[in-house]
Amino acid sequence: MDDDVERLHAAAEDGSPEEVAELAGLVVDVDEEYDGCTALWVAVYEGRHDNARALVAAGADPWRPMMSGWSPGRLSLAGPEPDLFDRPAGVSGLRDEEAAAVAEARRLTAALGELYYPGMGLACVAGIGTAEAARRLEATVEAVDPEEFLDEIDPFDAACMAFVGVTDVPGGCVVTQPWGYMPMTPGVTRRLSAGTVCYGLNVNPKSGDQGSIVRDGEIVGWDLHPGGRPWEDDEPMEVLLSYLYRCNAVAYSCAYAGLRLTDARAITGPPDAWLRLPERDYWH
Repeated sequence: MDDDVERLHAAAEDGSPEEVAELAGLVVDVDEEYDGCTALWVAVYEGRHDNARALVAAGADPWRPMMSGWSPGRLSLAGPEPDLFDRPAGVSGLRDEEAAAVAEARRLTAALGELYYPGMGLACVAGIGTAEAARRLEATVEAVDPEEFLDEIDPFDAACMAFVGVTDVPGGCVVTQPWGYMPMTPGVTRRLSAGTVCYGLNVNPKSGDQGSIVRDGEIVGWDLHPGGRPWEDDEPMEVLLSYLYRCNAVAYSCAYAGLRLTDARAITGPPDAWLRLPERDYWH
């Protein structure tokens, strides 16, 4: 890939339509791919519809197949402007499950609002509730005064890492730790995911959002970037979820596990219960 193509992809995300049009005139192929997608796909994904129109005017193809079936045109059907491109005859729209995911994303993001808690860890678990989560973790339910308890928490104290909150939500439960990563450690997520799926998240203030996928005790995804741009070999639904929950790691984590939160309490607290985890190595 030459430098002009790389600059075109960058401009599709951050530049002006005028800059995009100028760079499009310098490249041999306006649809040359980088990381599995074209500049037009980047513009659609980032919500830069002004740049998308400039690229189409320069000859970019909205319906060129890429990203596990999500061409720029198909991706736009899931966005706020589904009529951004003329859809050719024979090109299908969103499937029922895709349209349902779009509607749920709008509902879930509105229900959660803007959430960002540096250092927070959580585990979104499908199909089980608070009591079962406590049983699987062999944890002790602690009766605490929420305000007094949180005032005494020291995130650098190893003893405090043994406490996690858990809350029942439609579709399963959410295990949280406002000050630490414990909910997404393998020792927690493997136990919680028996017979189901668990998505773990750590909002790392230094290295960014870090995610994991655990199915029936097996880690199938690690060091992921929920809410970030998808990889070209991601599954079709993963590409769609990345688009629908762009820059929203918490909502992505909930949606991946099929949790349908009606408000943010499972994240912001207070939880339904505080659990004290037994002493063990949660990393190995």
